[in-house]
Amino acid sequence: MQERRFHVATEEEIRNGKTTDIYFIRANKILKKHGLDKVHVYAEVSTSGFPNNWQWAVLAGVREAINLLEGHPIDLYSFPEGSIVFPTDYNGYRMPIMMIEGTYSDFSVFETPLLGLICQASGIATAAARLRTLAPNKSILSFGLRRMHPAISPMIDYSCYIAGLDGVSGVLSAELLGIPPSGTMPHATIIIFGDQIKAWKAFDEVLPPEIPRIALCDTYRDERDEVVMAAENVENLTGVRLDTPSSRRGNFIKIIRECRWELDIRGYKDVKIFVSGGIDEEWIKKLTIPEVDGFGVGSYLSNAPTIDFGLDLISVYRNAKWIHAAKRDRLNGKKKVWRCSKCLIDLITLQNANPPSCPKCEKQMSPAMIQFIKDGEIIEEIPPPEKIRKTLSEYLKLVSVD
Repeated sequence: MQERRFHVATEEEIRNGKTTDIYFIRANKILKKHGLDKVHVYAEVSTSGFPNNWQWAVLAGVREAINLLEGHPIDLYSFPEGSIVFPTDYNGYRMPIMMIEGTYSDFSVFETPLLGLICQASGIATAAARLRTLAPNKSILSFGLRRMHPAISPMIDYSCYIAGLDGVSGVLSAELLGIPPSGTMPHATIIIFGDQIKAWKAFDEVLPPEIPRIALCDTYRDERDEVVMAAENVENLTGVRLDTPSSRRGNFIKIIRECRWELDIRGYKDVKIFVSGGIDEEWIKKLTIPEVDGFGVGSYLSNAPTIDFGLDLISVYRNAKWIHAAKRDRLNGKKKVWRCSKCLIDLITLQNANPPSCPKCEKQMSPAMIQFIKDGEIIEEIPPPEKIRKTLSEYLKLVSVD
């Protein structure tokens, strides 16, 4: 076995097609032997549906997909990064979210990494966006890096951030995003000090003032006792974090409300309460109450189910004309996707059709996809993360989480 320090592919290996499935390399060899390696094709990326009965998803990974395909003589069209996408259009037809046109051998070996880049990132971004929709007025932080391979930590936090979460814990992730990392302290700090108050005070004394003073209050004693201890002993206390283990939670809402009461009755109404530990959609629904100011969410985000996008050849250019070649369950012909941004309704038509009217508001619809690559050259840049999350936040107001 060839040894390397970490089991990750380099950027060069990914860009050179080394992370592909072997059958694409074998297919290219066969096609070349038969003089078919230069056949021009039209392909679509789509899905038959989303996991967990999700009705919509957030498309992420487009930025990396563009970087993957840059320099190869193909054309790439796609919904923009951070778009809300659906598996079908308004009429129920399977809808492409990305289109590629070019010589098949010029992009075939990139199908595996292309799908990997958008499938996992879109699943994480969708999970984050669903939490954002469920708790629009609460602080939500991404805390899930320790459950995943460290090489993909920037992708995890980036996907969460463009989906609208308020912060990320990863040091490198935050650096790449241009934001300060978020986090409190590990239980280990308190355990090594052997005393909660000493640990909280040390946090306050050592760290710069711009870092919020949030005390972890569940290590040794009842949460109600510890939040009072923190409030009475940390002069600049911003909030408390309850990471109560499942074996001690009982009625977690009641525990939180007791903590809020004890803080308020002592005049600490400005001290916020944050909760973490096993937080998922169901917990967010239960804990979106006035007493909770925010959440730290880990594995639910980093371990989000992937979106099963697939890439299919739809048309083949043969004998100086386009031949309908789609496999069963796919729609033949080069297409155009239209969207009503007001109603978030999509329609697909054949490529040369005139712009349709929205079936709901009757406004003329606009092209939903952007051409990002033309003959291998990037012709449209992806906006910065801040702009993507701002645009997405407006569209999230048009969807719901069932």
